[in-house]
Amino acid sequence: MKINSKKAIKTVLIVIFFIATLIYISPLIITILNSFMTEREINENYALIKTIFEPDKKYIDFKLIPNPVSLEQYKKLLIETPVYLKSFWNSVIITVPIIIGQVVVSALGAYGFTVLEFKFKRVLFFMYIVVMLLPLQVTLLPNYIVAEFLHIKESYLAIILPAIFNPLGVFLLYQHMKLVPKSYLEAAQIDGANHLETFFYVVLPNVTGGIASLAILTFIEYWNLIDQGIIFITDRSKEPLSLFLAGMGEPQLGLSFAASTFYATPILIVFFYCHDYLKIGIQTSGLKE
Repeated sequence: MKINSKKAIKTVLIVIFFIATLIYISPLIITILNSFMTEREINENYALIKTIFEPDKKYIDFKLIPNPVSLEQYKKLLIETPVYLKSFWNSVIITVPIIIGQVVVSALGAYGFTVLEFKFKRVLFFMYIVVMLLPLQVTLLPNYIVAEFLHIKESYLAIILPAIFNPLGVFLLYQHMKLVPKSYLEAAQIDGANHLETFFYVVLPNVTGGIASLAILTFIEYWNLIDQGIIFITDRSKEPLSLFLAGMGEPQLGLSFAASTFYATPILIVFFYCHDYLKIGIQTSGLKE
């Protein structure tokens, strides 16, 4: 009886998980499928209609499978809508420097907290954790004040510089570097290696998983930035893709499906090819003394 009850519970949990997963990914599936419909088919599918029996209620005549499959929306998006490609490259210009800068700064900062001994090290690391836990909306105001003082308020630097020094990267790589055996560091010191050599030849090769997971998380976070873009970017020609999509409305419904699919493609590619690194990074990122 116990075995049967365990199997029943396991089956129920699997079914619940499957249903929850299906509900969670259904918006993405609908978006991708609708992006291959013609503008006419989309308008027909989402046109509000009244029924004979309930004239006061409105319904959507919903179809999931495109008939026929068409690349009309992608043609409009990539060929007839140059502002979209401009926004796409704006997102690249913002995201790539942030990823490179945060990996470099975080790796150096984590090495300092892991290997070096200095006064108030624990206090400083605690402050890093406190700042990391603050909501983005809390840090936007001081970032705005500093950006205005440095006269970079309406440039990408107002977004890139605070992102590079995000304490999350230091915290994440610190957890990985704490797993590097102390015997490795001691052997490097005995062989006469300085801190730079120890960093590049001993520590970094042992934290590649953490660096990869940090790069992935940073990419996902800043590819989807909204708040910083609204605050610091007033020139529409400099808007990243996330803000461009937010400004697309119902008159461009078909184009919105294609733009959303194209926008999500880099994230999906990164996730499917690098999810193992992300999993390793999350598994080893628990707080360590």
